[in-house]
Amino acid sequence: MTYALDYIMLPIQGLIFLFTVYYFCIGICGLWRRKEKKILTPQKSFAVIVAAHNEKAVISQLIDNLRQLDYPKDLYDIFVIADNCSDNTAQIAKDHGAIVHERTDKEKRGKGFAMEWMFARLFKMQRQYDAVAIFDADNLVDKRFLLEMNNRLCKGDKLVQGYLDAKNPYDTWVSGTFAIAFWVIDHIWHLAKTNIGLSSVLGGTGMCITTGVLHKYGWGATCLTEDMEFTMKALTEGIKTTWAHDAIVYDEKPLTFMQSWRQRKRWAQGQFDVAHRFIPKMIKAGIKRHDIRILDGCMHLIQPHILMMSTFFVIMSYIQMGLGVTIFTNIYQFLPSSLLTVITLGQYILPVIILLKIHVKLKAWFYLILYPVFIYSWIPIVFLGFIHRNDHEWSHTQHTRAVSYDDIAH
Repeated sequence: MTYALDYIMLPIQGLIFLFTVYYFCIGICGLWRRKEKKILTPQKSFAVIVAAHNEKAVISQLIDNLRQLDYPKDLYDIFVIADNCSDNTAQIAKDHGAIVHERTDKEKRGKGFAMEWMFARLFKMQRQYDAVAIFDADNLVDKRFLLEMNNRLCKGDKLVQGYLDAKNPYDTWVSGTFAIAFWVIDHIWHLAKTNIGLSSVLGGTGMCITTGVLHKYGWGATCLTEDMEFTMKALTEGIKTTWAHDAIVYDEKPLTFMQSWRQRKRWAQGQFDVAHRFIPKMIKAGIKRHDIRILDGCMHLIQPHILMMSTFFVIMSYIQMGLGVTIFTNIYQFLPSSLLTVITLGQYILPVIILLKIHVKLKAWFYLILYPVFIYSWIPIVFLGFIHRNDHEWSHTQHTRAVSYDDIAH
């Protein structure tokens, strides 16, 4: 029997099911690593760029850390963009040995605009670099970071994302669940896609881009999620983002739920913005180039839309149960229950496997109990992101966790 709502609900359920199966299969591919013979001879030169807005609490620790990387000092320079700062970030950065460029522009605010401004300056300098490595001011960096990026560049990669770790995973339950989310994504998303030849995505920090790509295509990524925008811009041109699992960057995670909420809402707004602008041209490019990686990039961009569809389906299911009458057909009655059980349990088992692999402290296992709170809080955030998808006002996340590299290395 066909019900009136089936014309809406059956396609929605079909999309949700196929999307879930697709990413479940990809996620499994992140449970191992391909063997790699690395090029360990430093060859490439880097402009290490740090975007900083009022970061006096953390900027000195990062610069000191960057100056101690296991890479020839004549092959990289450290640049700090003191972007619309009202504190002494610029002076602190200079005192610790960085080359500082101060930028003031109250209209074009945000990291994307700051990067575009800095790249234009960089290309006019007498010294030219093979690539730029980009960090946020709150980061700390593994000493082998540039050596690992050099390995990827020598093998022909043009866009590379490093492993996104946490600087403060045990501070609060919020930073802890945030860290767990990143650890899981590092493996069942970035590593998994690299293992099977798909494109990863740039993560905003700990990323490396060849200057050749920037010269040819320009930056032009100035939305709220500039990293995703540039990823999709490059992917449309057939340039994939690769993953350097051993190039580790430690990022400061939000300490409070509201900080986490605001940051993720900005990400959701930016992803909707990028999706609506890039999906049509990416589908066209993917078909024209016969490149599954570009079409997979579209799948990444529609994740928030699928979450909204899933929420709508759950609400309609509760309404149907509440009314006590059938108003639409449930697609799951046609599918093997064993398959559904495996997929459902897999979404909870994979994070446990990842935590076992990376040997986290006992405290992280307690945070895992609250992990569903973090995951399901994405639902209202994504809906708000959709409502405000055309709002481009940049908001700064305050960073206060002053930790040295030696603190996290021991």
